Amino acid sequence: MLITELSRLDLPDWDNHEKVIHVHDEDSGLDAIIAVHNTRLGPGLGGCRFRPYEDFDTALTDVLRLSRGMTYKNAMANLALGGGKSVIIGDGRAMAGEARKKLMLAMGQAVKSLNGQYVAAEDMHTNEMDMGIMHSVTPYVCGLPAAQRKSVGGNPSPLTARGVLRSIEVAAGGQLGGLKVAVQGAGSVGYALCQLLHEAGAKLWVSEVHAEAAMRCSDSFGAVITPMNEIYAAPVDVFAPCAMGAILNDETIPMLQARIVVGAANNQLAEARHADILAARGILYAPDYIVNAGGVIFVGCEYLGATDETAVVAQVDRISETLREVLNFAEAKNVTPAAAADQLAQQRFSAT
Repeated sequence: MLITELSRLDLPDWDNHEKVIHVHDEDSGLDAIIAVHNTRLGPGLGGCRFRPYEDFDTALTDVLRLSRGMTYKNAMANLALGGGKSVIIGDGRAMAGEARKKLMLAMGQAVKSLNGQYVAAEDMHTNEMDMGIMHSVTPYVCGLPAAQRKSVGGNPSPLTARGVLRSIEVAAGGQLGGLKVAVQGAGSVGYALCQLLHEAGAKLWVSEVHAEAAMRCSDSFGAVITPMNEIYAAPVDVFAPCAMGAILNDETIPMLQARIVVGAANNQLAEARHADILAARGILYAPDYIVNAGGVIFVGCEYLGATDETAVVAQVDRISETLREVLNFAEAKNVTPAAAADQLAQQRFSAT
């Protein structure tokens, strides 16, 4: 296994990261990047994402942005954890069997090499079984199968969706019955959110690159299946991005019919300036790392040894209080909610 530490690069997303390593293991085929952004509040916890990237630079940009976001997310979630993230470059949907197990064992060794500076959890196209395999070679993993954990934990997606629902309640003034919501992405979190919204009486529009996932939402919740490039213009009250990041940009923001954006996707703003463009259009943007913190609260509490699941769920529900704090701060300081969240987070992880 070849592990190369990357030095400071001339990239806009290289934001004083403490450590970034590129991992290549010829035997297993592992090609991965682990980024640790900030550990002032604790080890850098963040998911391990497994997806095909166009090239190495795209993967590097993604992991840098995601790890920085985890620092801010964990700080605002009141967790004794810093920010980190990892990406495995490859087709996480297709790889299975012994080849996947071999790759995950190698990834576990890579995580182990950081001696606790980074803690991995499941993310896009990784799961509890993957985390269990990694955990067999390193303790710095959470989101484990039930047989391997001694505390709360497991699949974080339902709790992520719960936090998004609580945030939509705040942004929409509390009443979800009859609310029209466009959900972009019907993966594990998006589907769970659709279920919660349907149970609350909301009407759904869904776009999803995988047709079977979209059809599942249509069959189960009566969602209107919408083409990927048309979901932005859906005639709805709330747009909930639950797939890839950087989807709020110069092309998509003018298309939005929704007056509220609240979703689970990470790094929804293509650039920081897009928060100002949303505000200029009178669209309320709830900062993604506030909204989607339910999952990291769940797995973070697992890693920290929490045993009272009721208390953990209550902590997830307090995301609504955090969002109110951010929105009130934004109004008082006359800044966007995105800027307000950043300022509050920086106060927390810079105070130690």
